[in-house]
Order: sequence, then C-alpha cells, then structure tokens
Amino acid sequence: MTTLTAPTPARHAAPAKIPDVSNHISLRRAVSTSLTMAHRGLLKLKHNPEQLFDVTVQPILFTALFAFIFGGAMKGSVHDYLPILIPGILVQTVILSSVVTGTQLREDMDKGVFDRFKSLPIARISALAGALIADMVRYVIATVLTVIVGLGLGYRPGGGFAGVVVAGLVIIVCSFAISWIWALIGVTGKSAAGVQGMSMMIMFPLTFMSGALAPVSTMPGWLQGVNHANPIYYMVNACQQLMNGNVYGSDLAYSLIGSLIVIAIFAPLALRAYMRRA
Repeated sequence: MTTLTAPTPARHAAPAKIPDVSNHISLRRAVSTSLTMAHRGLLKLKHNPEQLFDVTVQPILFTALFAFIFGGAMKGSVHDYLPILIPGILVQTVILSSVVTGTQLREDMDKGVFDRFKSLPIARISALAGALIADMVRYVIATVLTVIVGLGLGYRPGGGFAGVVVAGLVIIVCSFAISWIWALIGVTGKSAAGVQGMSMMIMFPLTFMSGALAPVSTMPGWLQGVNHANPIYYMVNACQQLMNGNVYGSDLAYSLIGSLIVIAIFAPLALRAYMRRA
C-alpha cells in the first residue's frame, strides 16, 4: 500500500508576491490620454462635418452679409467698414463657437459615453481636457477662414502679418478660457438644449454690444458704460488694435489677465463638478 504525502516546501523558496494595484495615474499618462481624447474629438468632426458649420459657414456668411448690408450705412463704403468688421467678426465667431464645448459635453454625458470611460485605465479628467483641446482646432479654423474672407473682400490689415497672427492667438486663448465656463454649465446642466439656450442668451447681447459691428462711441451713454464691464468689448478693441495697427495696448492686457482669472476660477469648478459626475 502506497501512502501519498504532501511535498515539503523548499526551505529557501521566496513567498509569492502579490502585485500592487493602484488607481494613481501619472501626469505623463494623464496628458497622453487627454491627447487621445482630443484625437477622438477630431475624429467626431471628421465623421460629422456638420459640427463645423458654425466655424466654416458662419464666418463666411456673416462677413459677407454684414459687409454689404452695413458697410455703406456705417462708413460710406464696404472697404472703409472692413477694419471694424473683420476683427469684430473674428471675435464674434470664435467666442460664439466656444458655446459648443458645453453642449457637446452635455450630449456625451446624456448618451452615457463618459460612463464608458470610467472602465478604462485613464485619468478621469482626460475626457474633459480632451474635449477642450479638440475645440481649439475649431477656433483655429474659424480664425483662418474669417481672415481669408476679409482679405477676399479687400481688407488689408495695417498691423501686417504679425498683428493678425497675434490677434488670432489672443482670441483663441480668450475663447479657451471662456470654454471653461460652458464646460461647467455643460456638466451641471440638465440638457444640451438648455445649455445652448442659456449660453446664447448670454453671449449674443455681449457680442453685439461690444463694438464688433458698430463703434461703441455711437451707442447711448448708458450702454457705453455697460460695455466697460463687458469682457468681449476689450477683446474686440485688442483685436482691432492689433490687426489694424499692431498696437499692444491696455485692452490686450485686460483680455489676457481676464482670461487667466476666468481659468483660475472656472477650471477648478468645472473639474470638481465633472469629477463628482464621473
């Protein structure tokens, strides 16, 4: 009869090591996954090109319409009106396109897309950061198209190439800052339609009263006073000064400082609200 005995463990055998499990995501990986999510946002634009209508069709349509409708009444000719119109349309188009950040964010959350991201080994902030980075591509498209249309209509910027480039960069930075406000509204809002309605209700009055289409000096005194509290007013002035004379004035400083303040306030609020939802 054979008796089975358990093998004696080796005296010097090392105990089995259980691998560590951590939820920590390094900064480098967070940046990498954020860029991946930005690429996802660009692919959405590729497969749904109608999402680019506000930064492709709108600048062309608005520039041509306002130039030929208001040019004669405002300055006597279309050519003389373009130095006011082109910088104003540039600011208006890019700033209004930042509203899409909140609406698309809300749509993705309503569809449960962000819920799927929870199961992926990525930083939870990557989805939000990627969406904001992808939207900057839309701002660049709107900026380039607006300038091209203006040049086609006969606009010759007195600030030269440098003034136009700096003005475009300033507006893109300011729009990125404002997009954090719409990101917060998108995360906390109840529906994409509600987010869009609220955003447009705020942005349309601010852009049209800012001097983007008509000199502020022709407006009533009380409206001129209100404009001093309107951040878009300073963006329009800075853009006009840069594009028409390559002038770096106080309006440029106010625009950039205001953008930093907006980011400092609304970025943490948006991130906190998003992390609670994510």
